[in-house]
Amino acid sequence: MIHRHTHRDRRHVLIGSLLAGLAILPIALMVGPAHIGGPQILACLGGHADPQIRTILFDIRLPRMALAFLVGMALAISGTVFQGLLMNPLAGPYTLGISSGAAFGASMAIFLGMSAWIFPIAALLGAGLSLGTVLALSRAQGDIDSRSLVLAGIVIGSIFSAAISLVKSLSGESLSTIVFWIMGSLSGRGWADVGAALPYLLVGVTGIIVWSRDLDLLCMGDDHAHSAGVDIVATRRLLLFFASLTAAAAVSVSGVIGFVGLVVPHAVRILAGPAHRPLALLSALSGGVLLLYADTLARALSYAGDIPVGVVTALLGGPFFCILLAKGRPFRNI
Repeated sequence: MIHRHTHRDRRHVLIGSLLAGLAILPIALMVGPAHIGGPQILACLGGHADPQIRTILFDIRLPRMALAFLVGMALAISGTVFQGLLMNPLAGPYTLGISSGAAFGASMAIFLGMSAWIFPIAALLGAGLSLGTVLALSRAQGDIDSRSLVLAGIVIGSIFSAAISLVKSLSGESLSTIVFWIMGSLSGRGWADVGAALPYLLVGVTGIIVWSRDLDLLCMGDDHAHSAGVDIVATRRLLLFFASLTAAAAVSVSGVIGFVGLVVPHAVRILAGPAHRPLALLSALSGGVLLLYADTLARALSYAGDIPVGVVTALLGGPFFCILLAKGRPFRNI
């Protein structure tokens, strides 16, 4: 009975996320500084629209929507892995310093005046440096201790945050760009950014799905996982790598967007259960839809200036997580 109930709940989450995603698509296409109505969108799809409207829809809004979904998906699925792997309901890319490292790499690229296509590479290098340092600090007798990982991540994240502040203080004309990017924004992004992040996201998400069953065994304890034939050290490192790669790819094109990787896995776990393969897939879908809604809201409120989507997710996700925390929900089924 419990097994059937869990499957039914998963279907409900899947159907609800799909319907919510379909509902926001036409609204996201219409919302923006230049209002475009439904008839104009239909005419554009039929090939009879004004060239300017076609440019706005297909070269500005549609790639931004695609990127919002991909970034939300990446943050949510990486948060799912970090929480399960570390057995810590507050774990995530920020806890391990991954986002701070990626943000530092991109900030340095902006500060040095590098080309825009360098930003994702610089962010990925920063995230790799952060993860490598955290692993080196937390390694004990050839294994990876979860508590040491979290502590090392907090320390390294603080160091990179301080380094970002130093870069900002030394910046001249690039200061506003760095500040706006760190706040998390999809403004001005296009198909080139989607193409830059997509290969890394495909590798990271595929790896997470493939090794998700082993993550279930690791959550049952090292002894249980070892008896089931899981290489504990190698599996942990692989999952950390794939989750970090996915989060870094998201940060490299969007900046720092908080709470998606923290709140979405909690909410989906409450509704659909703790099994990590369906949890990862449903969290990815729900995270993508959530960030698409958040970015649409940011564009709807941008009449006084472009509002970073990271501000919207913090304002919405913070209170929601506080409610979950007050009820004790984040600490169940982890």
